[in-house]
Amino acid sequence: MNQPVAPAAIAESAWKAVGVSRPHESAELHVLGQATYTDDIPELQGTLHAALGLSSKAHARITAMDLAPVRSAPGVVAVYTAADIVGTNDCGPIIHDDPILSAGEVLYVGQPIFIVVADTHDNARRAARRAVIAYDELPAILTPQEAKAANSYVLPPMQLTRGDYQTAFEMAPRVVKGQLFVGGQEQFYLEGQIAYAIPKEDNGLLVQCSTQHPSEMQHVVAHAIGVHSHKVQVECRRMGGGFGGKESQSALWAASAGIAASRLRRPVKLRADRDDDMLVTGKRHCFFYEYEVGYDDSGKILAAKVDMTLRAGFSADLSGPVATRAVCHFDNTYYLSDVDIRAGCGKTNTQSNTAFRGFGGPQGAIAIEYIIDEIARNLGRDALDIRRQNFYGTTERNVTPYGQEIVDNVIEALTAELEQTSEYRARRKAIEAFNASSPVLKRGLAFTPLKFGIAFNVTHLNQAGALVHVYVDGSVLVNHGGTEMGQGINTKVLQVVAHELGLDLSHVRITATDTSKVANTSATAASTGADLNGKAAQDAARQIRERLAAYAVKLYGDEDGQPVRFFDNHVHVNGHKVLFAELVQKAYLARVQLWSDGFYATPHLHWNPKTMNGHPFSYYAYGAAVSEVVVDTLTGEWKLLRADALYDAGRSLNPAIDIGQVEGAFIQGMGWLTTEQLWWNAAGKLMTHAPSTYKIPGISDCPEDFRVKLYDNGNVEDSIHRSKAVGEPPLLLPFSVFFAIRDAISAVGGHRVNPPLNAPATSEEILRAVSAVEMAS
Repeated sequence: MNQPVAPAAIAESAWKAVGVSRPHESAELHVLGQATYTDDIPELQGTLHAALGLSSKAHARITAMDLAPVRSAPGVVAVYTAADIVGTNDCGPIIHDDPILSAGEVLYVGQPIFIVVADTHDNARRAARRAVIAYDELPAILTPQEAKAANSYVLPPMQLTRGDYQTAFEMAPRVVKGQLFVGGQEQFYLEGQIAYAIPKEDNGLLVQCSTQHPSEMQHVVAHAIGVHSHKVQVECRRMGGGFGGKESQSALWAASAGIAASRLRRPVKLRADRDDDMLVTGKRHCFFYEYEVGYDDSGKILAAKVDMTLRAGFSADLSGPVATRAVCHFDNTYYLSDVDIRAGCGKTNTQSNTAFRGFGGPQGAIAIEYIIDEIARNLGRDALDIRRQNFYGTTERNVTPYGQEIVDNVIEALTAELEQTSEYRARRKAIEAFNASSPVLKRGLAFTPLKFGIAFNVTHLNQAGALVHVYVDGSVLVNHGGTEMGQGINTKVLQVVAHELGLDLSHVRITATDTSKVANTSATAASTGADLNGKAAQDAARQIRERLAAYAVKLYGDEDGQPVRFFDNHVHVNGHKVLFAELVQKAYLARVQLWSDGFYATPHLHWNPKTMNGHPFSYYAYGAAVSEVVVDTLTGEWKLLRADALYDAGRSLNPAIDIGQVEGAFIQGMGWLTTEQLWWNAAGKLMTHAPSTYKIPGISDCPEDFRVKLYDNGNVEDSIHRSKAVGEPPLLLPFSVFFAIRDAISAVGGHRVNPPLNAPATSEEILRAVSAVEMAS
C-alpha cells in the first residue's frame, strides 16, 4: 500500500498572498447566480414596496396637488409628502440644499414630490402616476452656457493662479484660443438604486442598500426620521456597480424607504426602475470650456488660461469637490508656469450631477490635451513630441500649480516604453500612407499620457477602520469600511490580511460593510478604497500577529532574537513549525486576545480651499495609451482597431484584478467620449433615460487588438505593499481614442485644420467636424 506523500515545504521567500493574481472573492458566486444583492435578500413577512411621484416640470411652483387618486389606487397603503417628514427634509451631502421631497417648488423634471407605499412594486409604480398636480411654470436654465450667462451658480466660482499669466500670455510668440464642450455620462450601474428598510425595536432601523457610503446613508436616514445615528444600522454586502452614482445619491432612496418604514413600522423596499433611476439621479458633470494659451515656436506652453463651467444641476451635491479636482488636474502631466484656472458650478434645472469615476479629473485633464493637440497641428508636428516638450521634470519644473512637489514622476520612462512597444512611429508612417490613398476611410492615431492624484480632496476623509477576528479554529473574519462594487476591494483586503497572518486565502472571509461594526467611514471613492481599508485591515491583523508571535515565543522559546515568521498556514518559531490553527487554539486557552481593530489615516495631506494651495494628494498614478481608429467620413461611423495601454499600478496587489480595472475604465471612458450622449428636450426632460435611447459601449465596440500591461514601478509612498490605486486614473487612457478620431478627421484637410470636435464624438458630431474641415481647407 502506497504511503501518502507529504507536500514539499514552501520557502518563506516563495510564499506570498499579495502581488499575485487571484480570482475575485465572489467570482464563483457571481457565475452561479448566488451572490446576494439588496434585491435578492429574502423579504420579511409584511414587506411593502415604495415608489416616488416625480415632477413633470423643469422649474415650477406646485399650485395644487390631488393625491386622492393615488391613495385609492389598488394596493396602496400610504402616501407621504414633505409635510410628513418628522426630521430634516434634506439629503445633500455637503450643502443642505437638496430636499428628499419637494416642498412646493420643483427644480427639475424627475424631482421626487411624494412617496407612495403599496403591497407590490408594480402597484406602487402605477399609483405614483395617478397624481393630479397643477404647476405655475418658471423660467428654466438647462445648459452650463446659460448658467454662466445668467451668473447662476450653486457655489461661488473658484480660481487657481500661479505666476503672471497675463504678462506671459502677452509675451508669447504664438497663441491658441477656443471653446470646447464635453458632455456628461450616466453611471449605468447594472444594479439600480435600491434600499430595504426594516424597523427594529426601540425605534431602530436596519437599512440594507446599494451604496458606496454607508455612514452617509446612516446620517441622512437618522436625520430624516429624527433619531440619533446609533438607532440606524446600514449594511451593504455588495453593489452591482456604483461608479460614483451611489456615493451621495443613494441617500434619496435610503431616506425615502426609511421614512416610510419608520412611520408604518413595517419593512419597506424601494427599488428604482431604470427609467426612474436615470430621470432622478445625477450624472458625470458636463463641462463647457473657454481657453487661451500662449506658446513658443517649439510648442512649449508659456501661459495657460481656462474657464470651466460645469452643469451642476439644481443643487450643490458634490460639484464643489468635483470642480476642485478638475482645477487640480488641468495640468495633467505638464508643467505650467503661469496659469489662470477657473471653475464655476453652474446651477441648472436638471438632475443634480454627482460623483463619477474620475470625479472631475478627466474633465480637467482633457482640456489641456485638446489644447496640446491644437498646438501640434498648428506647428505641423507630432502631438507626442509636443507632449514630451511640456512634461513635468524630476528635479526642476516639478511643482504643480497648486504647490505640490512631484517626487514620483515616471511619465517620461513610461512614455518611452509604450512608444516602443506600441510601434507608434512606424504605425504613424503606415497611417499616413493609408490616408494618402483612401479618400473616404481615414485612419487616426493618438498617444495620450496621464497623471492622477490619489486622495480625497477633503483631507479628513482620508481615514479608514477595520475589524479582524480570528476564531478558535484558525479561520479569520474581516470587516472594513469600504464597499464592494465589483472592483475587487474585498479581494485585495482579504489578500492583505491573509498575507499578514501567513494564511492561504481560503482561511479568510470578508463580511458585509456594516455601520454597527466600523463607524464613521468614508465613501468608497477617490480610488482610495484599497489604499485606506487595506492599511486599516493590515493594522488590525498586525496586532493579532504580534500577540500570537509573543505567545509563540513563550511556548517555544526565542530563536536568538529572530522574528517569528507566519507563512504557508504555519507559524515558524525557534525551529518549530506549528499550524496557525493549533497556535490559535492554545492562545485562546491562554486568554490571548484574538481580535483587533485597525485604523489608518493618510499622512502628509493638507489643502487650503481658499487659496487652492497645498499637498492634496498622497501620490500620483501614471499611464499612457495609444489608440488607432478608422473613420468613415461619409457616415461618421468609426471603429477602434487597436489600443495599447500601459498603467502604473505600483506593486500591484492583484495584477489580474488591476488589468481588468484598466480594461473596464478604458471602455467606460471611451463610451463617455464617443457614444454616451445625454439629451434634454426644450422642456428640460432627459430623453436619453433608458437603454433604448442611451448607448453605452457593447462588446462589438471593444478593439479586437487590446493590449494592456502594468508598468513595473513601486510606489515611493508607503501605500499598502507599495501598490497604487487603479479605480479612476485609467479612465483618462481613452483620451487617445477621442484624439485618434480627431486625427482621422484632420487627415481630411491634410492636417492643416483643427477639427472643432466636441465630446461625445458621435457620428453626427464627427460629420459636423468633417464638414468644418472640408470648408476650411
